Amino acid sequence: MGVILDRVSFRIGVREILTDVSAAVPTGTVTGLLGPNGGGKSTLLRLIAGLETPDAGGVELGGERVGGRAGLSRRETARRVALLEQSATPSVDLTVREVVLLGRIPHRSRVLGSFGGDDHHRVAEESLAMVGGSDLAERSWHTLSGGEQQRAQIARALAQRPSLLLLDEPNNHLDVSAQLGLLGQVRGLCTGAGPGLTAVMALHDLNLAAAFCDQILLLHRGRLVASGTPDEVLRPSTIAQVYGVDCDVIPHPRGGHPVIVFSPPAGVAAVPPALEPEVTRHERGTP
Repeated sequence: MGVILDRVSFRIGVREILTDVSAAVPTGTVTGLLGPNGGGKSTLLRLIAGLETPDAGGVELGGERVGGRAGLSRRETARRVALLEQSATPSVDLTVREVVLLGRIPHRSRVLGSFGGDDHHRVAEESLAMVGGSDLAERSWHTLSGGEQQRAQIARALAQRPSLLLLDEPNNHLDVSAQLGLLGQVRGLCTGAGPGLTAVMALHDLNLAAAFCDQILLLHRGRLVASGTPDEVLRPSTIAQVYGVDCDVIPHPRGGHPVIVFSPPAGVAAVPPALEPEVTRHERGTP
């Protein structure tokens, strides 16, 4: 399901959080939301999910407006859109299966209904299998590693059977291996032969965005300052304008996507090469 942002603006009190943001997210792609802290990334995800209402402009999902009298209802939007926020950790101790079943809430016939139906449990099992988490089903949530928790949360989001997956900084607190595995799973869900998702992810790591995203929306102080492919957006002049840092951009030796190489600030010496081990010098017969 594609997303159209039509001159979206949002404020809290007198503070402008987003101003006149317009962009298109094509169906079946992975889009990275980039920008410094406070740029409006999380707010934009909540607007797309229908959890907040723009002060001006609007959001369309698959050609239908989100919210308003003539738009998609909150319940219908929840069936189409899954949002994984940063503070998604359950406050009570649940099994992983119970966490994943929470994704079926928008599909219950009654708001306070149970998850007793076989269909709900079948969807939960399928969602865990899609992220390689079937062996986690009976584990207690609080016994999982950070990477396992993120996999389970994505399974919960997939249990909604959404067309659009929104993730707010999904790599927080994950090691490098878990980060690569998580983003690889999201990309596979969007571009593989599975259910066919569209994903929008708020990220901080420019290199991960370049490696896993089809397009990038770059926000700065609530405005969209650049959009396009990683090659089009991640340029030294643009990065310097938004982040205030000096860098070079080179092609990745394997994938060809851009790799950002940051330079220390002016006046800060680069880290010297590691000192050669003493044993190596002796082996060579050097003093």
